Amino acid sequence: MLWNVKDGCVLVGGTDMRYVSFGYGQKTLILLPGLSDGLATIEGKSLLVAKPYRLFFEHYTVYLFSRKDVMPDGYSIRDMAADQAAAMETLGLETASVLGVSQGGMIAQYLALDSPARVEKLVIAVSAARVNEPLRDCVSRWVKLAEQGDHKHLMIDTAERSYSGRRLMKYRKLYPMLGWIGRPKSYDRFLVNANAVLGFDAYEEIEKIACPTLILGGEDDKIVGAQASYELHERIAGSQLYLYKGLGHAAYEEAPDFNERVFSFLETSSI
Repeated sequence: MLWNVKDGCVLVGGTDMRYVSFGYGQKTLILLPGLSDGLATIEGKSLLVAKPYRLFFEHYTVYLFSRKDVMPDGYSIRDMAADQAAAMETLGLETASVLGVSQGGMIAQYLALDSPARVEKLVIAVSAARVNEPLRDCVSRWVKLAEQGDHKHLMIDTAERSYSGRRLMKYRKLYPMLGWIGRPKSYDRFLVNANAVLGFDAYEEIEKIACPTLILGGEDDKIVGAQASYELHERIAGSQLYLYKGLGHAAYEEAPDFNERVFSFLETSSI
């Protein structure tokens, strides 16, 4: 099993930014995860997170980045993108394709806007160009639950808003245990990430994104809404759009062809 899996961290803004890398291809693919990264970084999860991306290993070396360990109050999505660019520079990653999921898709937008030479191709999955009403309602509820330390209902609400009915039939059996599974020592990182989402608005700027862009969404997305994907597509000239029927915010996890669709785009699209 030659996956070439590595754990690492890079110093950014006086604190560590953790990442895992896997694969052995000449090209680079960067993965930016969603809001759940605020609850737990990818430290110690390299083999677990690498497995779904085996399709990429021959052609790409894949880097999955967490946000940096210590984030100041008021830390914005744009700040996160700047730190991501700094991490790439430190690691010698001059250019890469970037796949951002949910909040990661927001960071990816600013990375493409502010550091365009670093982003060769862009995939934005289940994300939005700005905070909309469904997203504001959802994240505001999660902020309140986190502030109350109500981990069980934070996890249940996240699952109920993310997964299809078929997947929920399996996951609901685990709900009684969710008060303890994955509970962080502190919700500080999560709250900084969540408040950054609530302040996000790249709508007026994303028309400047010039790299080949694929937008993937779920028609039943209860977090950002399907309209968010259409809005991204309308604002980013030449972008491609695909929405999964019957799937919601966790389409990137549930759709069996998600990675195949991303891989095909990365290998065939051009400016």
